[in-house]
Amino acid sequence: MEESLEWQAVGNAKTTRNDNSSRFGKYTEISFDERNQIIGANMRTYLLEKSRVVFQSENERNYHIFYQLCASAQQSEFKHLKLGSAEEFNYTRMGGSTVIEGVNDRADMVETQKTFTLLGFKEDFQMDVFKILAAILHLGNVQITAVGNERSSVSEDDTHLEVFCELLGLESSKFAQWLCNRKIITTSETVVKPMTRPQAVNARDALAKKIYAHLFNFIVDRINQALQFSGKQHTFIGVLDIYGFETFDVNSFEQFCINYANEKLQQQFNLHVFKLEQEEYMKEDIPWTLIDFYDNQPVIDLIEAKMGILELLDEECLLPHGTDENWLQKLYNNFVNKNALFEKPRMSNTSFIIQHFADKVEYKCEGFLEKNRDTVYDMLVEILRASKFHLCASFFQENPVPPSPFGSAITVKSAKPVIKPNNKQFRTTVGSKFRSSLYLLMETLNATTPHYVRCIKPNDEKLPFEFDSKRIVQQLRACGVLETIRISAQSYPSRWTYIEFYSRYGVLMTKQELSFSDKKEVCKVVLHRLIQDSNQYQFGKTKIFFRAGQVAYLEKLRLDKLRQSCVVIQKHIRGWLQRKKFLRERQAVLTIQQYFRGQQTVRKAVTATALKEAWAAIIIQKYCRGYLVRSLYQLIRVATITIQAYTRGLLARRKYRKMLEEHKAVILQKYARAWLARRRFQSIRRFVLNIQLTYRVQRLQKKLEDQNKENHGLVEKVTSLAALRASDMEKIQKLESELDRAATHRHNYEEKGRKYKAAMEEKLAKLQKHNSELEIQKEQTELQLREKTEELKEKMDNLTKQLFDDVQKEERQRILLEKSFERKTQDYEKQICSLKKDIQALKDEKMHLQHQLEEERVTSDALKGEVAHLSKQAKTISEFEKEIELLQTQKIDVEKHVQSQKREMREKMSEITKQLLESYDIEDVRSRLSLEDLEHLNEDGELWFAYEGLKKATHVLESHFQSQKDCYEKEIEALNFKVVHLSQEINHLQKLFREETDINESIRHEVTRLTSENMMIPDFKQQISELEKQKQDLEIRLNEQTESMKGKLEELSNQLNRNQEEEGTQRKTLEAQNEIHTKEKEKLISKIQEMQQASELLKKQFESESEVKSSFRQEASRLTMENRDLEEELDMKDRVIKKLQDQVKTLSKTIEKGNDVHLSSRPKEYLGMLEYKTEDEDKLIQNLILDLKPRGVVVNMIPGLPAHILFMCVRYADSLNDANMLKSLMNSTISGIKQVVKEHLEDFEMLSFWLSNTCHFLNCLKQYSGEEEFMKLNSPHQNKNCLNNFDLSEYRQILSDVAIRIYHRFIVVMENNIQPIIVPGMLEYESLQGISGLKPTGFRKRSSSIDDTDAYTMTSVLQQLSYFYSTMCQNGLDPELVRQAVKQVFFLIGAVTLNSLFLRKDMCSCRKGMQIRCNISYLEEWLKDKNLQNSLAKETLEPLSQAAWLLQVKKTTDSDAKEIYERCTSLSAVQIIKILNSYTPIDDFEKRVTPSFVRKVQALLNSREDSSQLMLDTKYLFQVTFPFTPSPHALEMIQIPSSFKLGFLNRL
Repeated sequence: MEESLEWQAVGNAKTTRNDNSSRFGKYTEISFDERNQIIGANMRTYLLEKSRVVFQSENERNYHIFYQLCASAQQSEFKHLKLGSAEEFNYTRMGGSTVIEGVNDRADMVETQKTFTLLGFKEDFQMDVFKILAAILHLGNVQITAVGNERSSVSEDDTHLEVFCELLGLESSKFAQWLCNRKIITTSETVVKPMTRPQAVNARDALAKKIYAHLFNFIVDRINQALQFSGKQHTFIGVLDIYGFETFDVNSFEQFCINYANEKLQQQFNLHVFKLEQEEYMKEDIPWTLIDFYDNQPVIDLIEAKMGILELLDEECLLPHGTDENWLQKLYNNFVNKNALFEKPRMSNTSFIIQHFADKVEYKCEGFLEKNRDTVYDMLVEILRASKFHLCASFFQENPVPPSPFGSAITVKSAKPVIKPNNKQFRTTVGSKFRSSLYLLMETLNATTPHYVRCIKPNDEKLPFEFDSKRIVQQLRACGVLETIRISAQSYPSRWTYIEFYSRYGVLMTKQELSFSDKKEVCKVVLHRLIQDSNQYQFGKTKIFFRAGQVAYLEKLRLDKLRQSCVVIQKHIRGWLQRKKFLRERQAVLTIQQYFRGQQTVRKAVTATALKEAWAAIIIQKYCRGYLVRSLYQLIRVATITIQAYTRGLLARRKYRKMLEEHKAVILQKYARAWLARRRFQSIRRFVLNIQLTYRVQRLQKKLEDQNKENHGLVEKVTSLAALRASDMEKIQKLESELDRAATHRHNYEEKGRKYKAAMEEKLAKLQKHNSELEIQKEQTELQLREKTEELKEKMDNLTKQLFDDVQKEERQRILLEKSFERKTQDYEKQICSLKKDIQALKDEKMHLQHQLEEERVTSDALKGEVAHLSKQAKTISEFEKEIELLQTQKIDVEKHVQSQKREMREKMSEITKQLLESYDIEDVRSRLSLEDLEHLNEDGELWFAYEGLKKATHVLESHFQSQKDCYEKEIEALNFKVVHLSQEINHLQKLFREETDINESIRHEVTRLTSENMMIPDFKQQISELEKQKQDLEIRLNEQTESMKGKLEELSNQLNRNQEEEGTQRKTLEAQNEIHTKEKEKLISKIQEMQQASELLKKQFESESEVKSSFRQEASRLTMENRDLEEELDMKDRVIKKLQDQVKTLSKTIEKGNDVHLSSRPKEYLGMLEYKTEDEDKLIQNLILDLKPRGVVVNMIPGLPAHILFMCVRYADSLNDANMLKSLMNSTISGIKQVVKEHLEDFEMLSFWLSNTCHFLNCLKQYSGEEEFMKLNSPHQNKNCLNNFDLSEYRQILSDVAIRIYHRFIVVMENNIQPIIVPGMLEYESLQGISGLKPTGFRKRSSSIDDTDAYTMTSVLQQLSYFYSTMCQNGLDPELVRQAVKQVFFLIGAVTLNSLFLRKDMCSCRKGMQIRCNISYLEEWLKDKNLQNSLAKETLEPLSQAAWLLQVKKTTDSDAKEIYERCTSLSAVQIIKILNSYTPIDDFEKRVTPSFVRKVQALLNSREDSSQLMLDTKYLFQVTFPFTPSPHALEMIQIPSSFKLGFLNRL
């Protein structure tokens, strides 16, 4: 019910016909369980009128929420939205009507916020919603200026643009750019096209509509989440609140869809009302003439059939250059003169007319395509998708997850998130989505039993007391009501089955008709006899059909028959009662006559002499008996005085000993209470220390777990490094062996080279002939060497460049990974360092190769010199030809050997490069440094180049050894890092020790704070002393009054003694009166003793010094009430004393008169009746019931005084045996009580007062009814006051019903007063120290249900309960009724608190359970203080107590699950699972409940057969019983106060 306010705010607006028109369709599905109790709900919406956000017709308004925001703009919480009045914004002033008469938008805003809070929406969420709404208003004020004819622009300095971008977290420059431009993406290029000013304005308005539609759907989803349920749905009730048929001056796409929906609903209505009704008659073979009714299927076909209006509209929307005019022309071509339901207006070419079931409607085609497409430009969506405002960004995500609590839930939203421009799939239009959702709605309606509510407007001007008959008839015709009336007039609306008719109207059948065996024939015979016109009914196969009015006629006959039978029964019973009464009166008359005649006979026998003798004998006896009595009295008096002396001495000694014992007991109590206080403080201190220790242990355990995890990771890293080291050592050993072999080979080659050199020196002469050839070969080799060296340089340069590029890429990857993987930064840094070292090694190798090349050049120059020297010495060449051939063969062998060496070196180099690549671990480097590149490095074919390759291999091995050395150094660094880490751990432990000392210091501060609080005790003592002074003043006043009363009593007793001594002869006549005086005196003395006891109780209560300040205030209020009561009692005693004085005066007068008269007259006795006249009855009711104020009656009079006065009037009417007078008085009394209760429905004191008086009046009627069960506790004198002539049992039943109604209203008022206090006091207020500052992790600070300035506490709850209790007690309400009312209120407290706990996850924590348990203990203490333990109120709090225990208990093991199953007997399985799932830890040391544990508990709870309802029914009322409590007050002693203004009543 509360969420309807929210719907009205965001979905309703003012139109020309309705100030609160719903501009969307809503289908609410209310779910019920097997016990037919509500367990949840779900809502679906249809076709929100988005165009109203940016355009309103004249005298219309935008949605209410915008005006509510503008009205509340000056409040502090909304100032950051930078809003103003509604006249300042384009989107709210367009209709020219910003104010609705009689509506306060600011007050409505407060109600909207309350509704948000009630549905569980936090303040942050509400402010996010208000941000988006304010942004829409600012967007409407963004000024778009035209630049030429084809361009437009928006100033970046526009204040509204800046506010819009600030609220939604957007870049103003980009938004301003793309608000006036659009991007067109083709297959080959992307084009930015500027927009004209009208196009830009349309884009701005489309964006505003889009944002509002998303917000509306988001609110719908959140409401459905708040109303979802976890149980199983058994049945449901669907309520469809959808727009009616609409026709305005300008009708657009929204009105077209609305009327289309109404056509479908009207078709379903026709099917249900007309077709099914007539099929029923056909099935029962009832003669029936079919009624023609309007079938709107042709109109529906025109709209939704193939090539209908909607399909043509979707087809036109798919065209890139589709326009409204082209679509309208297609409609003209397809339907004009071809379909009778479609027309073209005579004076317009931009509209069309459709003949709907209700009326003809003319639609303007302008805007149909744009509203059906419902698109927003892509760049604007991209900007909003990148918003820093999370809620706005979530609206425009590409693939949002639909939050649907029900599988069948269908929520018709606006356009889906914008589709990419290159996506050529079919876009779903608004019309097609609306048609599909309408189809699902019709399926739901056809699968259920529908009931219809038709809303009729009396006029279109929204005026009161105006009835437009023409408009009414038009609406009735549009709704199909006239056809319904017509079919009802011709049909048979009432029907009974034969069995139902036989059982219902069997009383109208005769014995002969009942003797028939066939019940169907009996029904026919009875109907022919009772209804003469056979046309008024028809007999079907299984039912009897009646025309209108015939069932009412049969009911009248049945009631007349029953009434006649009742009259006969009453006649015989009343006759028997009258005969019984007559026989009893006759017997009484005979008895009276017997005694009267006997007395007459005795009087005739008595003579004058006999009387004189009897009188003389009496005088003699008097004096004789007086002497004997006086002597006996004196003897008894002496004995009594002696006994009293000894007794008083004994009592004085006992009293003295008792005072000594009490004094010693006080001293012992002082020391014992001090010891208990110290013990309590120590236990609290130990409790706090235990909590702190557990907290610290948990923190240390968690840190130890983290440290163990880190140590485990370090151990794994060390083992992996050790394995790598072992593998590297193996590789190094292999390489060392290969290096040794290569060194031996090198040594051999050097020796051979020296031999060849010697041979060359010996045979230089032979080489002279080939000198020229050698020079040519030399030049060729030099050229090849240069080419190879250049190629090598280029390859090395490329390699270094590639390595540098790889390093740069690695750097970029490292920078990117540092942002998302901070934990891996150290590993990446190590890898980068190793790569840099490898690169440096390669650079060094490159430089080394260059140095070798320079050395080779030097050696080549030396060889040139040697060759030149040899050429000079060469003489003969022919001698060396053979040797040259031999050298060539050797050269070939050497080349083969060198090739094999080259292959081996290539394999080694490939292995080394593979290892290097593995150390890089980069795919790009591995692909670049392939084996083919390495082979190209060594393809030369020359012996000396192979030698150089061998040198390079050695250098590579050296670099590898250097890298291994670096790895070892890194290991050493890792060990050093571990040492540093251990030192950091030591520092951390030292920090923990410092924290421990800080905590101890905080404990010391807490102790000092407690001592400072103890310093406040003298202030409390001073307050107590002041209260004691007030108490002493009251005691002095009471003593003075008691002394004055004792003096008066002594004067009265002296006066009575004097009167007794002076008038001894008249003692017999005054004995009865003296007894009355002594009784009154004893009563006064007992009351004085009660007052003294009350004063002693006051002393004892004031002696307690350990109460808190609130208890002092309550004690002071209670003392003032008791003082007031004492004053009232003193006033009553003064009045009694005055009454006694008056009686003494009357006695003295009677004594004076008795001197002259021999026989004294008896005192006047009252009969307990009040005489009144019939014409004073209204005045009696007015003064005693209607105008009576309960406060004066409660303070000064006895409880139930008006009830006793009324009953005394009833006794008077009964004594007169006047039935009319008695009936009139009882009826007037009951109606007066009903009237005064109706006039004060929200006045708790008035309801309590009249509930008490109604119960007292009911008890008086029972007590004096003469029934034995109610007379058991009566005194003999009360039994004489019983009613004699009338039995008022019927009125007792009526009064009992009235009392039940008053009690129910009384309970409702109590619940309304205390319900706003329950959640803040029981849940939100935190009185336990150490909990107030803690909030659950993952939750923002939740706002309280009320303002912090007027926050309710647990004390507020207890004060309200005390107010209820004191008011009920002052009004004299029966204690049993008080206990029942308290039980009902405690049930409400438990149910409301538990329901709020279920709905708020931030309240489901261990410490909140402690707070709830503490609050429950306060309530139990209150019950104990008020002596209400036996009211069963404590049992109503058992579910809440078990929920608090469930929040505190451990929830991990199987034993915990079993304990929960055994302990939580008052909670249902659904409630237990809800609390476990909602349990939210406050800090890191509490853990959430695991799903496995929840499943264990659920498995145990499956055996229970309890309710599946989650929420408790707060409206549940316990059955009330009114106990019979007889009145202790004698009716003869009751006097009427003058304040009642009942002087016309006379006591009899």
